[in-house]
Amino acid sequence: MALFCINRYGGEEEEEQQEEGAEAEERARVLLERLRQQARARQLKKQREAQPQGGEEGPGGAGQSPGGEPGEGKGKRKREGEEQPGAQGQKKLKAKQPRSPAEGRAGTEQAADGSSPAKKKEKRRKSKVQRERTEADSEEDIEQQENRSSVKSKPSKRKKTDEETEGDETEKKEKSERTKENQSTKEELPLAASGEEANYPPSSLTILGDYDRRPVQKVQPFLPQWLAQPKRVQKRIKDNLCPIGDVPGIHPRLLKKLQMNGIESFFPVQAEVIPAILQSASNGYLVGRGGYRPKDICVSAPTGSGKTLAFVIPIVQVLLDRVVCHVRALVVLPTKELAQQVSKVFNVYTDGTGLKVVLITGQRSFAKEQEMLVQKKVTGYCSLADIVVATPGRLTDHIRQTPGFSLTQLRFLIIDEADRMIDDMHQDCLNQIVKAAFQVEDDSGSNMLFQRTKPGPITAASSCSPQIPLQKLLFSATLTQDPEKLQQLDLFQPRLFTSVYSEKKTLEDGTETEQDAHNKYTLPEGLSQCYVPCDLNSKPLLLLYFMLTMKFTRVLCFTNSREASHRLFLLVQAFGGVTVAEFSSRLPPSERQRTIKEFEQGKIQLLISTDATARGIDVKGVNYVINYDAPQFIRTYIHRVGRTARAGKAGVAFSLVLRIQERRFLRMLRDAGIRDITKHPVKGRSLKPLVQQYEGALCKLEKTVKNERAQKRA
Repeated sequence: MALFCINRYGGEEEEEQQEEGAEAEERARVLLERLRQQARARQLKKQREAQPQGGEEGPGGAGQSPGGEPGEGKGKRKREGEEQPGAQGQKKLKAKQPRSPAEGRAGTEQAADGSSPAKKKEKRRKSKVQRERTEADSEEDIEQQENRSSVKSKPSKRKKTDEETEGDETEKKEKSERTKENQSTKEELPLAASGEEANYPPSSLTILGDYDRRPVQKVQPFLPQWLAQPKRVQKRIKDNLCPIGDVPGIHPRLLKKLQMNGIESFFPVQAEVIPAILQSASNGYLVGRGGYRPKDICVSAPTGSGKTLAFVIPIVQVLLDRVVCHVRALVVLPTKELAQQVSKVFNVYTDGTGLKVVLITGQRSFAKEQEMLVQKKVTGYCSLADIVVATPGRLTDHIRQTPGFSLTQLRFLIIDEADRMIDDMHQDCLNQIVKAAFQVEDDSGSNMLFQRTKPGPITAASSCSPQIPLQKLLFSATLTQDPEKLQQLDLFQPRLFTSVYSEKKTLEDGTETEQDAHNKYTLPEGLSQCYVPCDLNSKPLLLLYFMLTMKFTRVLCFTNSREASHRLFLLVQAFGGVTVAEFSSRLPPSERQRTIKEFEQGKIQLLISTDATARGIDVKGVNYVINYDAPQFIRTYIHRVGRTARAGKAGVAFSLVLRIQERRFLRMLRDAGIRDITKHPVKGRSLKPLVQQYEGALCKLEKTVKNERAQKRA
């Protein structure tokens, strides 16, 4: 065993020597090849320099050096004479070249090794056999072998470093020559004439793993064709008014009603949507020939552009010839105030037609609303409403609890403020409506002839009996373009009418550029937008400054909560000098109606409200909108500022933005394509005259809040 260990470790020393000799031989071979390449490159350079020079002499030329020393041209001619283009000349050059320090170092290493290449090959074969034998040894022997090899490799490394330091100076000279020649390829390109700076061409080598800093392109969403290619509606209302007589298909009775109400022209949205709905109902209540179903219609237009009248006129016209009273049209709206407003418009245009409009929003008792919807007779229940205007919660209650309330004859389902209805899908209101509309009735008789089926493949069996289609009409100023959200509405071959598009503007040089290409929403044409950076303590003073110093009138002020609106109302009331009122869900409906009426009449100059009035309500005469609390979402901002500048009129919107919120607020508007907002700073000295009276109002506010809390506890 001991003999085996001795032979083995002795073999290790011999193996290490062999490996070192092989490495030295490889280094020498590489250096020799590199020097040969350098020699070839120098020779090619001299040949190419000699061709353009010929025998010409000049400043910095072949006859005189840049320093002005003569005789250099002769030396060059001699060198050119010595150069031979053939292979024999190259061999002579290689033989005459002195050995570089690296070659000398490689030679000394070969001499120190003292072995020929044939012997080295035999030693390598033996070392391979020994390696295969030692692989089966234990882990401890392997660790000892690594330790000994590391100890023995240190002196050899020191010898190599000593040898390498001997030729440092000559190596530096060679490196400087290499950098001047800029050898990026195997053969050097020709340089300019001597005395001039060399312009090296860019390298053709490609660095693997390198990358360019390029902006990451956003992935463009894939939209369905009806979203990607909508029907465009003109944005500018005043420039695109259409006389009511130019819109085809409107009944003369309705034209007379329009003129009686002072409407001589339609807005662009109305001029496009009214004919589309009338055309879809050209077959009356029933499905067309061959099972043709009308397409659903979506409308996205700015606030105050006349969307309500766009669906009121065609629905009333389609229902003018009805014989039996059934619920043919259902309008679903998110708030009670908006439902009341739409109900009033329907009542104006159904007056004298025999059509019955019923409003169900919870303002009356449930039993009273049931009496308005259905009537029980000997033969069963009969409907008392042709058009129902409702809020989602109350409508769901009647679908579930009111006997005889049927939607099986429903022809139009209108969803106003559709984006909010989509967000509130957890209430399951729309699913309940569709389920009730396609419910099979148990009654036998003529109604069985008109049982509807959901849209599907057209067959002979499906088109043999008459059916009443269900057409959905969606309206909103901030209609989403998210196909996943719109899928919840289960639309049938929808058509989109939108005023959100890019406008092409022709420049002076004749080129066209697109503007508003990234706009997601459209604001009223006459709206001016400003924001005021401020601190939290100065916000009430800024509101008072606008009302008292700037003399703002008919101002609608928005806050983010009922408590904030109530306290701001109490503070302004305690300050005095401004006729102020509040509008929020904490007030009963009758008081809210009275407040809006007084505001429209000019009796109230400042109306402080929550977002209850931001959705669709047409408050007449709003000159200014002030966002006392900055909105957190872009859709909230769109609906707030849309309370002014309605129907083509002018209006101004101010937003009081805390400095910590300023960057986020501007980014929110910029992402929505809104860039025409201006900064309107108010200096602190402008607020100083109001500070003393404001401090007294704060004391009054504190006492009032304490009294209200005491009353609630009592």
